[in-house]
Amino acid sequence: MTSIPLGWVGWRSRVIATLLGLAALWISASTAAAHNVTPGDAGYIQEIWGVKLIPFAYLGAKHMVTGYDHILFLFGVVFFLYRMQHVAIYVSHFALGHSTTMLLGVWFGWNVNAYLIDAIIGLSVVYKALDNLGAYQRWFGFQPNTKLATLIFGFFHGLGLATKILDYDIAQDGLLPNLLAFNVGVEIGQVLALSLILIVMGYWRRSASFWTHAYTANVVMMTAGFVLMGYQLTGLVLSS
Repeated sequence: MTSIPLGWVGWRSRVIATLLGLAALWISASTAAAHNVTPGDAGYIQEIWGVKLIPFAYLGAKHMVTGYDHILFLFGVVFFLYRMQHVAIYVSHFALGHSTTMLLGVWFGWNVNAYLIDAIIGLSVVYKALDNLGAYQRWFGFQPNTKLATLIFGFFHGLGLATKILDYDIAQDGLLPNLLAFNVGVEIGQVLALSLILIVMGYWRRSASFWTHAYTANVVMMTAGFVLMGYQLTGLVLSS
């Protein structure tokens, strides 16, 4: 995968990165709980009983499309992927990880501390931004296995959602079909979000400003990831 040399960036890009990083602080602080289920959806989950495939598929799609942590990570994953078969491979790894722990986590009641899991999800965004910046090769002289990392962080993203669903004590009647429908909705939402990202990236890559601002975009993404981590770790400390 292509990466941006850390030393390659002009002073104007550094200024833009600083300004956008400050904006990311505000955006991330206001959306740090984006992985949560909204109060209205939570109430619906708590009240319904039996098999409700379409509503759960809708909730799954809505979660993915509005899940800022997922979108940031996927944005980083596809940032330097130009061929659709490569996009499909990486997204499939993420979907496999996300689906596995979301389904198993709810089915077996893996109620892990939500603050800790969401902090790791923030770390996944930081990891991917640093990977795109070529930091690991520069600092450690090797490139981590990006497919394996995408799968592992997918596990944490799915487990994060599972902890939220468990908080709302979903009905056992029709649990498995509803969870499968929710997961189908998540994948539909992922395709929709990813399609929009790839369309925007396609236009951006053809512009002369792509390489000028690619560094800036990944610095902003890294900043947002650090803010998400800080927010969740603060919540972890205060709740203990």
